[in-house]
Amino acid sequence: MRKDLTVILDDHAGQLAQMGQALGDAGVNVEGISATTHDGIGVVHLLVENPMVAQNALILAGLKVEGEDEAIVIDLREEDIDRPGTLGRIASKVSNQGVNIRAAYLATKGRAVLVTNDNDRARAALDA
Repeated sequence: MRKDLTVILDDHAGQLAQMGQALGDAGVNVEGISATTHDGIGVVHLLVENPMVAQNALILAGLKVEGEDEAIVIDLREEDIDRPGTLGRIASKVSNQGVNIRAAYLATKGRAVLVTNDNDRARAALDA
């Protein structure tokens, strides 16, 4: 099962490279990523298939893994890729059920990733 890992980095040159190298050396494929910085802190969300191996590699590299969450991975239909309004449609289905989206990003192979406060209700809303 794919998981979303939240990794906290210092906001300086080389941190993302160090993270990527550690994961690559451990054989971890990054299937999706979102990375931002603010006030000297980098926050990275990673979609990985084997979170235990990924976490161990990151910890051994001296990086801080802040959390692990179950990820909702959505296979986007061909007609929804690069089409205005897709994000709004997906987010509306989820939010209309009172579910909060805590993280959203794109992944490889035309997929979207959501991390929510209630994945069961979010999945039901997306399946409807």
